[in-house]
Amino acid sequence: MGLEKMGALEWYKVVHGNQAWRLVSCIWLHAGVIHLLANMLSLVFIGIRLEQQFGFVRVGVIYLLSGIGGSILSCLFIQRNISVGASGALFGLLGAMLSELLTNWTIYTNKAAALLTLLVIIAINLAVGILPHVDNFAHIGGFLTGFLLGFMLLLRPQFGWVERRRLPANSLKSKYTACQVILWILATVLLIVWFVVGLVMLFKGENANEKCGWCHYLSCVPTSRWNCNN
Repeated sequence: MGLEKMGALEWYKVVHGNQAWRLVSCIWLHAGVIHLLANMLSLVFIGIRLEQQFGFVRVGVIYLLSGIGGSILSCLFIQRNISVGASGALFGLLGAMLSELLTNWTIYTNKAAALLTLLVIIAINLAVGILPHVDNFAHIGGFLTGFLLGFMLLLRPQFGWVERRRLPANSLKSKYTACQVILWILATVLLIVWFVVGLVMLFKGENANEKCGWCHYLSCVPTSRWNCNN
């Protein structure tokens, strides 16, 4: 049975075939054993840390919604080929790790080193996405979705709150800082806008390449060694 029949992401069938479920089903399909193993190893290294700290429910929500966000952006830009894989969801976890570090900045030690390491990992993985036959739009869409979700779902109480919560109410600090609350509000608004606008554009049959003439280079950069039209 081919990937198309199993639920691969295909723009025409999503938009004109009333098969929106492909936005989700494609996350669980892979193009081969190597593709599957690479993604599952990435999930082990990224997901275990997050799940241990925040629980499987919140991490699962980020994983699923990031995968859908990646599928939406992929469909808006890639309309001639099919796409499968959990990479968008995995990039969402990376995005969530980044926003979690930023929103909980005050409680971490060695934060600059952690931030630099995470940014390098993200940059390398996104750079790989400019190779042909790699759906970097799914990566970018998943990353941005996960980045916003991290501000919403991965907040930690500010430093000292846990130790002081038994003190009298008039001496107790707020559980979250003003910065955390502001970021939560902004992320919530932006996430809703992104999903609403993205889905409306998708089901109206719009091609995002027509609105952004250079964006196709984000997913593939042609060279003398390969052609991005393949």
